[in-house]
Amino acid sequence: MTETTSISLPDLPIREALPGLLAALAKGTRAVLIAPPGAGKTTCVPLALLDQGWLKAMTAVGNGRIIMLEPRRLAAKAAARRMAQLIGEPVGKRIGYRVRMESRISRETVVEVVTEGVFARMIVDDPSLEGIAAVLFDEFHERSLDADMSLAFALEAQVALRDDLRLIVMSATLDGGRVASILDGAPVIESMGRAFPVETRHLPRKPQDRLEEVVTDAVMQALRDDQGSLLVFLPGQAEIHRVEERLAQRLKSSLDKDIILAPLYGAMEGRDQDRAIASPPQGKRKIVLATSIAETSLTIDGVRVIIDAGLVRRPRFEPNLGISRLETVRVSRASADQRQGRAGRTEPGVCYRLWDKGQTAALPAFEPPEILETDLSRLVLDLALWGESDPSRLKWLDEPPAAGWAEAVRLLQSFGALDPTGALTEHGRELAQLPLPPRLAHMLVRARAFGAESLAAMMAALLSEGGRLRHNDMRRLLQDLIAGKLPRAKEIKALSRRWIGSRSEERPNPEEAGRILALAYPDRIAMRRGAEGRYLLASGRGGVLQPDDPLNAEQFLVVADLQGAAANARITLAAPITRKIIEDDFADLITEAEAISFDRDSGAVSARLQTLLGRIVLAEKRLKQPSSEAIVSALLAAIRKGGLRLLPFTKEIERWRGRVCYAAEREEGWPVLSDQGLLDGLEDWLAPFLAGKMALSDISAADLSAALRAMVPYDRLATLDADLPTHYEVPTGSRIPIDYAAENGPVLAVRVQELFGLDQHPTIMGGKLPLLLHLLSPAHRPIQVTRDLPGFWRGSWRDVRADMRGQYPKHVWPEDPINTEATRRAKPRK
Repeated sequence: MTETTSISLPDLPIREALPGLLAALAKGTRAVLIAPPGAGKTTCVPLALLDQGWLKAMTAVGNGRIIMLEPRRLAAKAAARRMAQLIGEPVGKRIGYRVRMESRISRETVVEVVTEGVFARMIVDDPSLEGIAAVLFDEFHERSLDADMSLAFALEAQVALRDDLRLIVMSATLDGGRVASILDGAPVIESMGRAFPVETRHLPRKPQDRLEEVVTDAVMQALRDDQGSLLVFLPGQAEIHRVEERLAQRLKSSLDKDIILAPLYGAMEGRDQDRAIASPPQGKRKIVLATSIAETSLTIDGVRVIIDAGLVRRPRFEPNLGISRLETVRVSRASADQRQGRAGRTEPGVCYRLWDKGQTAALPAFEPPEILETDLSRLVLDLALWGESDPSRLKWLDEPPAAGWAEAVRLLQSFGALDPTGALTEHGRELAQLPLPPRLAHMLVRARAFGAESLAAMMAALLSEGGRLRHNDMRRLLQDLIAGKLPRAKEIKALSRRWIGSRSEERPNPEEAGRILALAYPDRIAMRRGAEGRYLLASGRGGVLQPDDPLNAEQFLVVADLQGAAANARITLAAPITRKIIEDDFADLITEAEAISFDRDSGAVSARLQTLLGRIVLAEKRLKQPSSEAIVSALLAAIRKGGLRLLPFTKEIERWRGRVCYAAEREEGWPVLSDQGLLDGLEDWLAPFLAGKMALSDISAADLSAALRAMVPYDRLATLDADLPTHYEVPTGSRIPIDYAAENGPVLAVRVQELFGLDQHPTIMGGKLPLLLHLLSPAHRPIQVTRDLPGFWRGSWRDVRADMRGQYPKHVWPEDPINTEATRRAKPRK
């Protein structure tokens, strides 16, 4: 019989699901728990496991700790504090937490709440997870890269090393059956939850309305119409601060007296985060302005009004450029529902949605997993340290995308972290030991050679911690950090010292920032181009500075961060670098290449020898002897873009082409000479005839004719002239061209007087194919179309003759055209 915990758990909906979960873990080692936000799974499940028999047995052999993963530091600390409160102990005894830059654990700690990133490092360092009895993946529906990787590693470790290890995946909105499938059919336990009703009110925002104004108005309306504290969801820090400023102006008399205004985002000081989630003093209302950090895990007491802007800021990786950019997008329906549910956790509430009601159905069902949209270089490095180069050998809910994986491998090989076979090098092993993205780890390790390890560590800490930056210039940011003027400066400096141990320079020089930053981002070295403030990165992406930014004076920058669309991304953090440093430190990345371009005005090709750093042209000079292949390619590209009209087609060539096209329609074995066919095959038929030519004007009609004729097999050329002649000789002796390209052709357009005396219809191909006759008046206007000339003479001719005699009295219009001599002339004068 399953034991039950002696710890008194709060009366939360999750209690109804606990017997099923505990029974599953008593019989097996894997389980999936689905419970809505507010059900109590985060605080109750770890405590419910403490008195289980299997845990006691594992504790006896030294494997008794429970690890619970949380997506964010704030959630991890809040969960640990709440559990410690429930058992009447301070944090750090039986209940503790470990997050980046902070931990509260001891030898007594049994339940350890960690961030997903911390656990990822734990399992890579110790795949056997010695000392651990169970791993709980909380809020797994958020699908962070660290969570996906940690689960894949834990499943493999359980099979290969720890068959007694319990794995529990807990989620609010995820498809439990899908998760259970990669856990080999683990039981799925569901908690229905218990929520109070939430009234939904829609306040649609017009496209031209500024978000901060609409949100501020909604907050003011909610303060007037509703009771309780407010939780406002905004996409990022910038929007939070703008709304905060506007509310501070409109609530001057109420702030501190009746209302507390509290921002909440990941990069805040811990004290400020604690203040945001704490209960407001008696008689006061709180307005919490938060990012998606407050969607799950956290309970903010007193909140019964939600205002949802419906937006989230998410990183989007561009594999072809090797850059991640933050993108503001619509939330998913799952996120919107979780946000709404925050209003009904303790009593009936209200949710204001700042979009039209009908737009909800158009929202994506779930947030996309991070593994599909982020830089995978850390994942590739960790898998290499794990001993795996093929991700398909592990179990994933979503496998890493091939393009992102290939780009990550290429990056790590360029750093020397992987060898050409994809195996981990000694340098790669050193990078993997640092809890940093590979770019920053590489910068930190390589900076030793420049005597700038401390400076590199400070920049790595600043960049990995994120947050709202005061300056675009990394040098000024470092100066403020060294002087202790940045928020959390003490913690950031402590973190940077931890990475380098006792190795440290006495005085880090911020002026070296660009040189050291380029070690991490050589593909983001940027050169000023064109208008002021515009830069081209070595990766090929464009970046823009504000017109008044002092960095505009620099010819070269190293860009640490940019935001926005690829065409006009805004440079948000950079440091200057000199051409000499680029040429000295990154000589192995500088190449020379021929640049062949086509000038539309002159119709000619120009050639230059360029010195390149990626897509940046550092220098160029005219190339006297460019490669013929490059010239031919440029000419062909110009023709393909401008069309066949750029080639010297004559009437004679067009007639010949029409004959071949007609032949190709009738039987196989003939080349395709249609416009599209010729454009698609330019390299095959035209390129061999362009040797030595630098301009389109160098291509003669004779060259074009020879190139086209070379496409037709020799034996076919002979039959072409015999079966499909260019002209037809009529009774007057005139050689009339045959139009093979005409509709319903081939067509012979001829004045009717030149066919007098002809009692057989004109044919080609040895009499097998009758020509379509366009019979013309003396003015070369069509008077009849026929494939039966004798029938025309005996039939319609009488009516045509009667009509034409009046219009052209000077020409011959006999009653019996078959027995009349053909003529080119009018009647002779009397």
